[in-house]
Amino acid sequence: MTEEIVRTALSKVMYPGFTKDIITFGFVKDINIDGTAVSFTVDITSSAPEVAQEIKDKSAEALKDAGATTINCNIKAPVLPKESSSQGKNIAPQVKNFLMVSSGKGGVGKSTSSVNIAVALAAQGLKVGLLDADIYGPNIPRMMGLNGVKPEVTGNKVMPLKAYGIEMMSMGALMDEGQALIWRGSMIMKAIEQFLRDILWSELDILVIDMPPGTGDAQLTLAQSVPVTAGITVTTPQSVSLDDSRRSLSMFKKLDIPVAGVIENMSGFIAPDTGVEYDIFGKGTSKPMAEEFDTKVIAEIPIEPSIRTGGDEGKPIVFANPTSESAKRFIAAAASIWATIEEINANGGVDNKGVQPTTPPGVSACSTGAAPEPKKEASSDESCGTGCGCH
Repeated sequence: MTEEIVRTALSKVMYPGFTKDIITFGFVKDINIDGTAVSFTVDITSSAPEVAQEIKDKSAEALKDAGATTINCNIKAPVLPKESSSQGKNIAPQVKNFLMVSSGKGGVGKSTSSVNIAVALAAQGLKVGLLDADIYGPNIPRMMGLNGVKPEVTGNKVMPLKAYGIEMMSMGALMDEGQALIWRGSMIMKAIEQFLRDILWSELDILVIDMPPGTGDAQLTLAQSVPVTAGITVTTPQSVSLDDSRRSLSMFKKLDIPVAGVIENMSGFIAPDTGVEYDIFGKGTSKPMAEEFDTKVIAEIPIEPSIRTGGDEGKPIVFANPTSESAKRFIAAAASIWATIEEINANGGVDNKGVQPTTPPGVSACSTGAAPEPKKEASSDESCGTGCGCH
């Protein structure tokens, strides 16, 4: 046996989930050969025991075919992450916490808030992912400076893009610019599941999820697929926005998602020449609404030209101008969100068992067989009886 023979044999061992082998990745180290006895170390990036076992088994098989009789494969892997205190269904178990960023209506600055909150969390030293689940209006690639960049596809999995120390995935990175998606709800639901299951997210401390506006299929699918640790609602000061934001907060309650706060966007205007703040659209109107739902306003983000230019140029204000007033407020909001998440986990975490579908496989929640008994009237806090998973 020679080192060349060993390396040639191990070059046939593919890293699980990828189309590249462990030699090409540079994972094989410390090869020692004594006659037909071979020992070596494989330094892998995954803490999953099944990945280590598959590499061991396939390495032994390849080396036996090459003439080795004694094989000692040492796997060096990261320490398994601590178990999350959350319970229930989780199709992305490598992610410790999930933050749903929601809004009752579009155009309130939800994506801008998601991007800057994610950057601010990463600046705290957390390992952060950002999922653009706004399927019909995926703007986050542009805001992250990744417009036109396509992700690497490995087998049937996709590598997330990276910018500002954050892993990011968006439908905007998978389709041609300007292409319209004319999808029914079932396709949106499937896309949300694939974004969670088929993207090769790292072992993240938190995944920030920018949701589509409203309270529909995407929100319910997410809540049923992973235990959402907390949710925030983004609104503007006007009453027409607050009306819909109440629906968003009500949705969190029905889906058993703790609320980490409300962001009031376009809250005042900071003149770029003088720095004076004016209440052109109102300010502070979100506080009574937040109190209705036992939560708080965690940031009042003003209209500031640098937020707009930063979004258009792919330079989030928290990164590009961290000393600006808006950046300081985003940073404070991120700190508040993380403190709430730590408190939630310390108190036992969240559980999405109560929002799982109750209809048998193959039976529609809208069918007669799944409908509630006519005599029973559900209160506002009870399930509607259709099996949709709401309360």
